[in-house]
Amino acid sequence: MAVQKILVVEDEEDLVELIRYNLAKGSFQVLAAESGEEALRLAVAEALDLVLLDLMLPGMDGLDVCRRLKADARTARLPIVMVTARGEDADIVAGLTLGADDYITKPFSPKVLVARVRAVLRRVEAAARPQPEDLAIGELTISRERREVLLRGRPVDLTAREFDLLILLANRLGWVFTRSQINDAIHGDDRAVTDRAVDVQIVGLRRKLGPAGKLVETVRGIGYRLKE
Repeated sequence: MAVQKILVVEDEEDLVELIRYNLAKGSFQVLAAESGEEALRLAVAEALDLVLLDLMLPGMDGLDVCRRLKADARTARLPIVMVTARGEDADIVAGLTLGADDYITKPFSPKVLVARVRAVLRRVEAAARPQPEDLAIGELTISRERREVLLRGRPVDLTAREFDLLILLANRLGWVFTRSQINDAIHGDDRAVTDRAVDVQIVGLRRKLGPAGKLVETVRGIGYRLKE
């Protein structure tokens, strides 16, 4: 199996070495960039598997780096894990909306960081595989083709929008979707729909799913995900 290559974008030298050491122990190959400009160059030049991106960088900040990576066809599919200071919920929401795949807050446990990197890589690999017609998640069975949801073998009566919401979350188990991402995916260009409407839909979906409703988790200040 090929060694997976991680680009660490961080301007604190001691932190770079800590991350490099722990990722290397986890059998990853590690490259480092101290600036956004260097990160963009390496992302194009190297065959990377993931970018670990600090948001607070000199010059071009992490959000700009994320935006440019996702706008470039050569790097648009490259997974990004943001690193952010505690309390920066607005930056986390912005990064996820731009297309980042996950985030981790400072200070962090190196073991947790490596685990989160592995989890994102697993999800990316799973998403690239052909999707089965039916998904089994806990007590739920979801049929894409029949647009049918069963709870312990019994049909669950969902509206079209509720089904679309559930399948959006189910297609990427464990991924956090912001309210804006859910709005765009479910409602498209219907600008009259507010973030509050997403919260209402989530409440309704949980209620209809009964005991399986607990699988739909709220991520404080960010949005929602379906538990793995």
